[in-house]
Amino acid sequence: MKIMQNSEVPIYRQIASQFKDDIMNGRIAGGEYLPSIRGLAKDLKISVITTMKAYELLTQEGMISPVQGKGYIVNPQDREMVREQQLRLLEQHLQNAMEAAKLAGVSREELTEMLRVLYDTD
Repeated sequence: MKIMQNSEVPIYRQIASQFKDDIMNGRIAGGEYLPSIRGLAKDLKISVITTMKAYELLTQEGMISPVQGKGYIVNPQDREMVREQQLRLLEQHLQNAMEAAKLAGVSREELTEMLRVLYDTD
């Protein structure tokens, strides 16, 4: 797991986002336990409170559940639900990109071409 200290995105959101991505893409399966809050905080050299906020966010989103005395377990993910969540997230990112493009005076055609180039380079 990589965190960027200088990012505008709070560290707890970076952690939650990376776990969410791993869960949604099957790198962490339903039924697996996440690292302990203290263990992850120690590994990342961050506050336990920051790690706890990330886990609370994932719990609120239904990605994980606390298990008394054992930590946090990944909830089984319905593939259709995961796909729907991914599409909603993509739509948000595209909406943000579209708004930024409009502010910068980028035309629809230019934005479409930028997307095409970016998509083809990966």
